[in-house]
Amino acid sequence: MKTPSSLLPLIEDGIVDEVISQLMSGKEATVYTVRCGNEIRCAKVYKDSAKRSFKKAAQYREGRSVRNSRRGRAMEKGSNFGRKQQEEIWQNAEVDALYRLVAAGVRVPQPYGCFNGVLIMDLVADEDGNVAPRLNDVSMSEEQALEDHAEIMDAIKLMLIEGIVHGDLSEFNVLVDDYGPVIIDLPQAVDAAGNNNAFAMLERDVRNMTQYYGQFAPDLLTTRYAKEMWALYEDGALLADTELTGVFEEDAESADVDSVILSIKAALEEEEERLARMREDDE
Repeated sequence: MKTPSSLLPLIEDGIVDEVISQLMSGKEATVYTVRCGNEIRCAKVYKDSAKRSFKKAAQYREGRSVRNSRRGRAMEKGSNFGRKQQEEIWQNAEVDALYRLVAAGVRVPQPYGCFNGVLIMDLVADEDGNVAPRLNDVSMSEEQALEDHAEIMDAIKLMLIEGIVHGDLSEFNVLVDDYGPVIIDLPQAVDAAGNNNAFAMLERDVRNMTQYYGQFAPDLLTTRYAKEMWALYEDGALLADTELTGVFEEDAESADVDSVILSIKAALEEEEERLARMREDDE
């Protein structure tokens, strides 16, 4: 195929040897399969912020610190330099999260760096080299659903221990290879301790995954993993070897009404985005 202009600098620098094909194109980025030496990998080309449609991006940026005061002032003013710096932070958030999560044992693509707005990472594929399907395109038995849901809950737990909440996790952002689910797409990942929306986002992530697997294993629909994880996290008791149960007894007297309202709003927004994605897939 004709080499996209965004990938030409990487070919000239010897980072990429060949662009094989376009894998997918979404609102946030276009992904290509590329050859790097003897390895087949992915090149994720981020779209310019003016062309992106990620809703309420400011909520996701909350808690992302900027050490350089000049960069911070420029970003606040919205100057060209500031917008460029904001783009770099948005892109680097994903590669930084991927490196941390790989080290923590979470099944995400191995990153190899971000170059001029292009993230190079492993291609998630089966043993024959075929690209792994999205979870949205996979059906399964009740037993498999229970097993994969447990894996996803464990992954979300490990992410939270690292202080990371995906923030946009759904069946559209999970691939399924021969070994199980692989979480992808993390440019909007939020700081669990520094973002006031972190719990609402965690709860939405868990709800999305539980509802999908719950189609095949209905017993999952009554579980409360998000509240269980968050309570343990706030108490400093959430550990890698913590066995989650999905059971959580809430004190009615201390119920957080604001949290409930946020969760309802998040659910409505997520449903709107889900329907929009389904319409895109049909087009």
